[in-house]
Amino acid sequence: MPPQGLLLIAAYLPATWPVRFVDENLRPATREDFEWAEAVFVSGMHIQRQQMNDICRRAHAFELPVAIGGPSVSACPDYYPAFDYLHVGELGDATDQLIARLSLDCSRPAQQVKLETVDRVPMTEFPIPAYELAEVKRYFLGNIQYSSGCPYQCEFCDIPGLYGRNPRIKTPQQIIAELDRLRQCGMTDTVYFVDDNFIGNRKAALDLLPHLIEWQKKHGYVMRLACEATLNIAKRPEILEKMREANFITVFCGIETPDPGALKAMRKDHNMMVPILEGVRTINSYGMEVVSGIIMGLDTDKPDTGDALLAFVEESRIPLLTINLLQALPKTPLWDRLERENRLNHDESRDSNVEFLLPYEQVVASWKRCMEVAYQPEKLYARYQHMVDYTYANRLKVPVSPEMKSWKNIRRALIMLRNIFWKVGVRGDYRKVFWKFALSRLRRGDIEGLISCTMIAHHLILFARAASSGQQNASNYSLRLREASVPAE
Repeated sequence: MPPQGLLLIAAYLPATWPVRFVDENLRPATREDFEWAEAVFVSGMHIQRQQMNDICRRAHAFELPVAIGGPSVSACPDYYPAFDYLHVGELGDATDQLIARLSLDCSRPAQQVKLETVDRVPMTEFPIPAYELAEVKRYFLGNIQYSSGCPYQCEFCDIPGLYGRNPRIKTPQQIIAELDRLRQCGMTDTVYFVDDNFIGNRKAALDLLPHLIEWQKKHGYVMRLACEATLNIAKRPEILEKMREANFITVFCGIETPDPGALKAMRKDHNMMVPILEGVRTINSYGMEVVSGIIMGLDTDKPDTGDALLAFVEESRIPLLTINLLQALPKTPLWDRLERENRLNHDESRDSNVEFLLPYEQVVASWKRCMEVAYQPEKLYARYQHMVDYTYANRLKVPVSPEMKSWKNIRRALIMLRNIFWKVGVRGDYRKVFWKFALSRLRRGDIEGLISCTMIAHHLILFARAASSGQQNASNYSLRLREASVPAE
C-alpha cells in the first residue's frame, strides 16, 4: 500500500511548497532527489528503523534538515538521535510548528528539536492525501484512513496509547472524495481501510456503508474493499450485510490465539463474544475472506501450543495468517507489566524483546515449524480451494464494468497470468499443486480468483520458507534490524 501518513503530510504542506514523494519500497532516493530538496520528511514503522536512519544519514550528506514523524518515532523518540526534527504524535500543532520553523530557516538546527502534538487536527478537517504524488498503479492495494483509535485495551496493542480509545472519524463525504481521487489516480483494484478497527464506532460504520454502496453502484463496483475489524463483527449481521453490498471482500481480524484463557489474559475478551470458528464462518458466509493475526510466545503458551495452532489453521480454513512472535511495544500495558517483572530483553539480535516463560529457543523453533507446516503448498492451496468454493461463492454478483473489460485491463491480466504460469507453473517446485488448483479455476472461467489466490500463495510459500530457515523476522514488530536501502524488485 502507499504510505498513507506521508501522503497526508504532503497534502497538508503549504500549497506553494513543491513536494516530491519517494517510497523506498519501490525505488531508493537518488542523488538528484537530495540535490533538488531543501528539507526531507521521513516516516515509517519500527521494522523500518534502520532504513529511516539510513535516509537521514544520506540526507545529511547534502546538509539537508531531516524531520521524522509517524508511529515509530511517536512511540520511541530515542530510536532516532540523528534526526534534526522529531514530530511526535498525529497531525496537529506540532506539524504547524515544523512548517513554521522551516518556512523561516531551512538550515539544520544546532541541536535536535522535538515537537509534540497537543492539539490534533480533527479528522473532519484532514485534506485528501496526495495520492497523485504516488504511482498508485504500482501498488497491490490502495488505502484509506477512515478513523483513528480503538475502544479496546488489548494488552499487547499500542493503538490506544498512541491514538486514543475514542475513535475519531472522517465524514462519509470525505471518504467518497478520497475514493474518487484514488480512482482518478488509476487505482481500480482493492482499497484497504487502514483503521485500527472499522467497527470501533459501529454507528459511524453503519452511517458510512450506504454511501459506499451508492458509490459502488454509481461506478459499476469497480473497487473491492477490505478492512480490519474485531471478531465480534460476526455478531453484527446488519453491518456484515451492508459490507457485502458495498463489495467488501476481506476482513483482517486479530484472532491472536484460539485459546480462551490466553484471550482473557491479554484482555481480548471481545473475541469470545462468539465462538471463534463460528465467527469466522459467519464472516465467510457474507462472502468475506478472513485474514487472521496470530501471536505466539504468550505467557499462557504450553509446549503443545504450536500443535493446537496448526489444528486451528486446518479447522478454520483461513488461508492467510500473520503469525508473529509476541513483541512488547512501548506505550502498551504489556510493556509496563514486563518492565515491572524485569522481563524485557533489549538485545536487538533476538526476534522478540520478551523473556518468554518457555525457553526462547523452543518458542522460536515452534514458530518456525508453524510457518513451515501452515504454508506447505498442499495445505495452503487446500485452504484457498475451500475459500473459492464456500466464501467467494457468497460474494455479491457484480456487473463487469467497462474498465474491467478494457483492453488495458485484459492486457494487464495476461501479463500477470504469463508470469504466474512461468514462475510457478513451469519453474516452481510445487507446480503439480498449482496446476490442480489453476485448472479448476480455468474450467470455471475464474481468472480473477486464479490470479489473486496464486499470486498471494506464492508470496506466502516463499515467505514461510525464508521464515522457517531463519531469514525472516519472527515478528512484524521485531527490533531485529533489517538491512537498509533494499528496494523491492
